[in-house]
Amino acid sequence: MSFGDPNNPYGPPQGQQPGYPPQQPPAQPGYGYPQGAPQQQPGYGYPQGQPAQPGYPGYPGYPGGNGMPMEMPGLMKTARVFLFILAGFQILFGVITGVFVGAAQDVSNGVGSGDSTDALAGLGFLIAALMVGLGALSIFLGVKFKNGGSGIRVTTIVYASLMILGGIGNIVSGGSGSATFGGLISLAIAGIILASMVNSAASAWFNRPRY
Repeated sequence: MSFGDPNNPYGPPQGQQPGYPPQQPPAQPGYGYPQGAPQQQPGYGYPQGQPAQPGYPGYPGYPGGNGMPMEMPGLMKTARVFLFILAGFQILFGVITGVFVGAAQDVSNGVGSGDSTDALAGLGFLIAALMVGLGALSIFLGVKFKNGGSGIRVTTIVYASLMILGGIGNIVSGGSGSATFGGLISLAIAGIILASMVNSAASAWFNRPRY
């Protein structure tokens, strides 16, 4: 049987039997999309079909994520300023006390009564050193508010509580003099510092993730 002239341009293509419709080439991957537009890939890190939710690191609106770093609470900023101010007064008072006690002891030694005032002078120098040490602690806590952890928070709570007890003692024993006034100021500053440490915002700040 003859299937026609193979050189006939109007005949069926070579390899195809007459009487059958022409075969189409198989579809290629990516056809059906506009040329040059890549197919959208599913997002990584989240289930397909679900957008990123707040609470995951890297979400733009999540405090502490890549898009919005967490900011120190306002009350903590105030307490930090008070710590620095308190440190200045503590160090200044300690230095003045040390200089005064040293000068008084020199006078006592000059008049021959230095032996009887040695214990008093030692107590004065101890108070001066304590005030300078408390000033250094106040500065340390204020600086560590920025990057410190839960240990800084606990130390600040204890420190503020002791200041409150000291302020109450000054108010009770000071009558209506300068000790009472100093006790009121100390009580107010310590109360603000303590309040800034015992709320949920402070807990979130000191326990925030650090990368």
